[in-house]
Amino acid sequence: MPEYEFCDVYVPRGVSRKAATRLLTDHAEYGHWEMDRLRLNPDGSRKVRLRRRIIRQLRATW
Repeated sequence: MPEYEFCDVYVPRGVSRKAATRLLTDHAEYGHWEMDRLRLNPDGSRKVRLRRRIIRQLRATW
């Protein structure tokens, strides 16, 4: 079972859809995050949960 770490991003209601897309694209491209959940609040703000897989290296015993 893969393990993930999570990052919550809050996007206020005044931010345009294009700017929010650019913000999330930057997170995905440079931080290797992927979108796990998006919640659109009634006031127009967005709460986004991003996740990325934790890769653990096994220690080599020779």
